Amino acid sequence: MIRALLASLCLLAVPAVAAAAKPPVVVEFYTAQGCAACAEANTFVNGLADRPGVVALTFAVDYWDYLGWEDTFALPEFAERQKAYLAPLSLREPYTPQLVINGASEVSAVEPEKVETLLDAAARSQAPAPDIQFIGPRRVDVGSGPVPRGGAEVWLIRYDPKPQEVVVRRGENRGQTLEQRNVVREIVRLGQWRGRPTAYAAPEAKEEGLETLLIVQTPEGGRILAAKPKTTQLAKPQTASR
Repeated sequence: MIRALLASLCLLAVPAVAAAAKPPVVVEFYTAQGCAACAEANTFVNGLADRPGVVALTFAVDYWDYLGWEDTFALPEFAERQKAYLAPLSLREPYTPQLVINGASEVSAVEPEKVETLLDAAARSQAPAPDIQFIGPRRVDVGSGPVPRGGAEVWLIRYDPKPQEVVVRRGENRGQTLEQRNVVREIVRLGQWRGRPTAYAAPEAKEEGLETLLIVQTPEGGRILAAKPKTTQLAKPQTASR
């Protein structure tokens, strides 16, 4: 009876291991500290940041800076990345607060029921993905796998896992303290991937304490084929203001 019990426990453990190895769903949150609707969306996305099987990334954009508050985390390349999704997702113009899920679907971040539906669909529809391995601090290996026509691109994203409290002094959110999670600090294209095992050199991080996510994605705002995080230890919250 003991042998039978141990065998059954082993069988039960197999699905759990397989589930843990499944690539996470990547959620890109396009937001701005000067966008009034984004304040509510921040709270919802902060919850996604703690959800197993999901990597929620905050991309701060700068095109609302003219409203009176310059976003403290915005970089021009983040807005360019968002614009790349316009044609594939049949959008006329970028907006905030927007969520892009696995590069394949999008929804407003203030519509949680629709977000949950898309997250469930993304988790169920994930295709076989190439294996990703971090080899030391400066190398990443992507294995073999099916690749769409035109190949794919390998991107390295570094983000701050610490909650960031930002005191907004001007603009539509004047007087509010916004808490933002997983704020992206840099994104680097490492090269092309054509379905064969390939090694890539990873640049040194510009800041300490950042976490790293590697994604394999079809070009020009296409779907994400594979993703793997490389985690680091969390630190205490920081407060930023101007």
